[in-house]
Amino acid sequence: MNTELSKAGIYTDFSGLTELKASAREQSPEARKEVARQFEAMFIQIMLKSMRDAGSLGEGSGESDQTRFYQQMFDQQISLDLANSKGIGLAKVFEQQLGGQHVVFEGDLSMSGRKSFHVQQAVAAPVAETAAAPAEARQEWSPESPEEFIRDLWPAAQQMADKLGVMPEVLIAQAALETGWGKKMPDDAQGSSMNLFGIKADSRWKGQSVRVSTLEYREHIAVREQASFRAYDSTEKSMEDYVAFLQDNPRYETALQHAADPHRFLQELQEAGYATDPRYAEKIQGIMTGDRFAGVINQLKKG
Repeated sequence: MNTELSKAGIYTDFSGLTELKASAREQSPEARKEVARQFEAMFIQIMLKSMRDAGSLGEGSGESDQTRFYQQMFDQQISLDLANSKGIGLAKVFEQQLGGQHVVFEGDLSMSGRKSFHVQQAVAAPVAETAAAPAEARQEWSPESPEEFIRDLWPAAQQMADKLGVMPEVLIAQAALETGWGKKMPDDAQGSSMNLFGIKADSRWKGQSVRVSTLEYREHIAVREQASFRAYDSTEKSMEDYVAFLQDNPRYETALQHAADPHRFLQELQEAGYATDPRYAEKIQGIMTGDRFAGVINQLKKG
């Protein structure tokens, strides 16, 4: 086996992706096996980072550069350790794909993250697809910071909050958790789904949809599943549909009865089955009580 391929950690970032794939095609089956293991380690690291980022305001949230450096080292080591033991079942799929067999890997191993979806396209066939999608691309929106995310959504959040009887910051914090501050909305070739609240496209939905891999909790265990999500022309349309979705579903009646109390509203939303994450309400409240979040909201309220 090429000794360069066996060096731990070389390809757990995106810089070596092209070289890694090319090496696998030029060398022996043993080399492809090692490459597949490295790919799996890379995807595990992406998944760990996505879960860490989901509850964070990102850079400037109080963590030092040294803390983030050691967290990255820890995530990298954990991903390599997992890939070197039993892994999570992806290495075999990657090995077959790199060997020239027609195998499609269905999933992106992030919270529908844009970064890992592009890695998936480089490795195998993309899974995201639309149902009856128009030829033209949908509107794109990718806020550069949590502050920009909050400010962009504030006008629509105020209008929709009045219809529900909740505070607008509740809607923005929920959208922040669902989308990783606008960075991880489901997308496909037509662009972003603009789905701020993770609403899935069931048989009742007649509009566009995007099918991606998503993380769900079954009996408090995180599992990866394929699901279709509603797609919108704008974030405003997403917020409008969120209001209609809650108001048209009797299961959320209790939550709406307590809309004026953010803590109770979110707890009732979780109890009604809006999300499978057992810490869903807690995470949203954590975002709302963050200093940076509260600071931007107070500025917006002062006009």
